[in-house]
Amino acid sequence: MTKNVVEDDEQTATKSKSSRTRERLLDAAAEVLSRKGFSGTRLSDIAEQACVQAPAIYYYYPSREDLIEEVMFVGAAAMRTHLEAVLATLPPDSTASERIAGAVEAHLRHELEISAYSYAIIRNANQLPEAISRRALAEVSAYNDIWRGLVADLQASGQLRPDVDPPLARMLVLGALNWTAEWWNPDRGPLEALITTAQSMVLHALRR
Repeated sequence: MTKNVVEDDEQTATKSKSSRTRERLLDAAAEVLSRKGFSGTRLSDIAEQACVQAPAIYYYYPSREDLIEEVMFVGAAAMRTHLEAVLATLPPDSTASERIAGAVEAHLRHELEISAYSYAIIRNANQLPEAISRRALAEVSAYNDIWRGLVADLQASGQLRPDVDPPLARMLVLGALNWTAEWWNPDRGPLEALITTAQSMVLHALRR
């Protein structure tokens, strides 16, 4: 094995370890933000959750704010890409109602089962300085645009109730879905039951 190959392998291993540590810090920060909120989150809490020394965090992020900003952006982007991926798996001939039902399930699964980042975003979005939330809010806006299109498709198909205002309906639905993070836990029953109930309630509220 040549010297260059050995050096390349060492650099790859170092990079991989660095990437894993960065990911662990983001996961830990999301978990702490979910429990303690922006004002209550300290680097020492994140370090303890990630099983690293607090000063080591500065190797990856210049400040607490930079780490939290990255958590919010990564989490918001993951919510958007997850919803897009779920909708892309639906059959091409899916109805507007079926696509909304799929979006409801995607939202709840990501929020309650897949990622602690979702709850971190929901809990802290209104607490963050603009500089920290800017990139995340752009992703949230893109996420809302997907839902805006889903409701518009329902209206275009003639299935949206005439007494329902589309923008208000979209915000009410997303608000209700987001709020489940505040009260739901597995002791209340399986997640599938929550998803089925939410789909039924959303579609009955929106459709003629």
